[in-house]
Amino acid sequence: MFRSLRRIVISTVCLATAASAQANVVVVLNSRDATVQLLDQTSFKSLQTYSVGKEPHHLMPTPDNKSLIVASAVGNELIFLDPKSGQIQRRIKDVLDPYQIGFSPDQKWFVATSLRLDRVDIYKYDGNTVTLSKRLPMGKLPSHIAFDAKSTMAFITRQGSDEVSGIDLKTQEIKWTIPVGKLPAGIAMTPDDKYLLVGIMGSDYVEVIDWRTQKTVKRIKAGDGTHNFRAQGDNRYTYVSNRVSNTINIIDQKTLENVGTINVPGGPDCMEITDDGKTMWVTLRWIKKVAVIDLPSRKVVKLIPVGRSPHGVFFANSAPRM
Repeated sequence: MFRSLRRIVISTVCLATAASAQANVVVVLNSRDATVQLLDQTSFKSLQTYSVGKEPHHLMPTPDNKSLIVASAVGNELIFLDPKSGQIQRRIKDVLDPYQIGFSPDQKWFVATSLRLDRVDIYKYDGNTVTLSKRLPMGKLPSHIAFDAKSTMAFITRQGSDEVSGIDLKTQEIKWTIPVGKLPAGIAMTPDDKYLLVGIMGSDYVEVIDWRTQKTVKRIKAGDGTHNFRAQGDNRYTYVSNRVSNTINIIDQKTLENVGTINVPGGPDCMEITDDGKTMWVTLRWIKKVAVIDLPSRKVVKLIPVGRSPHGVFFANSAPRM
């Protein structure tokens, strides 16, 4: 009887431990290795690495948070993972060159930029699959995506022509295109839905655009190679990575000021933040590592070896994205 009880207790503990570990999986995309690498969020150890289609760059959860979509750009497919375990659920093939991806806030549209093919694809989304609705030529190197809160517009940075375009999601046509700084990359909407923040990768600043008037209203000094954004999740602050200067800046989205700097080696790129707002994980494109940052102290506390050119990073227990 006691042996049986002991087996039950051990089994229960093992299951609980497995579930806990599963909930702490960090998903990293090694774009040059064409792999997904899973890390343990607590021990920082590598759990598993497996092959996916060529050049997986970006990833994002589905609106219901039941899947994590990996965009395999050269592999021409979307790979759906379990967001907690990182294991593959299913694939959608023949989605051509999905570089950056995004869902409109009303969950009706799935948008993919095709950096290699110079276009933007707009898909209908029914909660399960995507169906191509419109394919728009988009100049040179369409890159990152943002939306307005009412899902009327999608905004695209065009790295090759130093521009930002606004797409009317109702007509699915380009409504306007405006010039910005050199090599615009990441783009994000402020929580008040008033301004677009654009990372000017060919320089050292964030360009602030009033998207309703299509005018630049400010430039926020950041670091060389200003690249991508990740909001703190408190509707106030956002972080911007600077790949050349090896820094991350903290931007106050209310005052539109740079209020802090974190030194991070190796070309910081994509960022993810834990739901308690205390820890950030950052992919380091140039040195095959992921950095773990203690946000209260603004210090790197761990560097974890991963594959070549790590790009997207995600974990399920993450902070809100505004």
